Amino acid sequence: MKNGISGVVNISQVNNNQFAIVLRDVRKYYGVVHAVDGVDLRIPHGKIFGLIGHNGAGKSTLFKMMLGLERPTSGEIIVAGEGVASSNFRSARRKLGYLPENVVLYDNLSGLETLHFFARLKGAALKECEPLLDKVGLAHAGKRAVREYSKGMRQRLGFAQALLGGPQVLFLDEPTNGLDPQAIRDFYITLRELQQAGVTIVITSHILSELQERVDELAILAAGKVQAQGSVQQLREDTNLPLIIEVDLFGDQNSEMIQALKSIINILPDPTPSGLRFECPRERKIAVLAAIAPLGIQDIRLLEPSLEDMFFGFSE
Repeated sequence: MKNGISGVVNISQVNNNQFAIVLRDVRKYYGVVHAVDGVDLRIPHGKIFGLIGHNGAGKSTLFKMMLGLERPTSGEIIVAGEGVASSNFRSARRKLGYLPENVVLYDNLSGLETLHFFARLKGAALKECEPLLDKVGLAHAGKRAVREYSKGMRQRLGFAQALLGGPQVLFLDEPTNGLDPQAIRDFYITLRELQQAGVTIVITSHILSELQERVDELAILAAGKVQAQGSVQQLREDTNLPLIIEVDLFGDQNSEMIQALKSIINILPDPTPSGLRFECPRERKIAVLAAIAPLGIQDIRLLEPSLEDMFFGFSE
């Protein structure tokens, strides 16, 4: 585990009431395979929380344990105020919503019949179903058989069933599979509305650029362990990856700019059609900007490390 990781504390000192989800030293072993290997995690109420990692990092196993579908080999998990191993968790599970990565639906049922089926299983009111179809953009297809639905429509129907019963905690595993750009935008608008209503949302996605500006916090998993937890900006600071600076210049200012950069950060920039591009250590940003500002700059762009850059920085 990296030094200076944001959000990593002695979880035995955490007040459970502050958090929707708390995991203490959670492990799940399948024989010699350590799918989850000592995870400490806390997720505050009302946050959109991202969980990212390579295939096999332990994300799906964590989801199953937090939902009470699998028991941990050891450790403690508290979700919505109840331990998943307690006798009260069966009733607490009604406060949870879950959209699995691969949505399996009954093809012969209509969209509305599908929601009625899941509502009865969950003990939710049937009157919720039609408004939920409208919420996910399927009001026009509610009476059509699911076999006629596209992949994106099936995904939206799966999302609707996860919202039945007004969950306090929502688990979403690769929820935008098959969605077009407009549907993805609408999906995240809905998540923000749910968050404003107090819902805690845990989401996984392989599309890291999609999560980057949309989660409040995230955890990076690798080899069954949490390698880092915090906001995107906190993780940027923890990885200490350099900024990328692109400078567009007036006229032939390249040589003067190159000399200035060499004297400050000893970096040889790469030429671009309109100027220069170079890496800049975070701690030297102000000094570099002050030095190059008088040198005939037409435009300048500061590019922060992406979530993908940070992911590889922590997981490799």
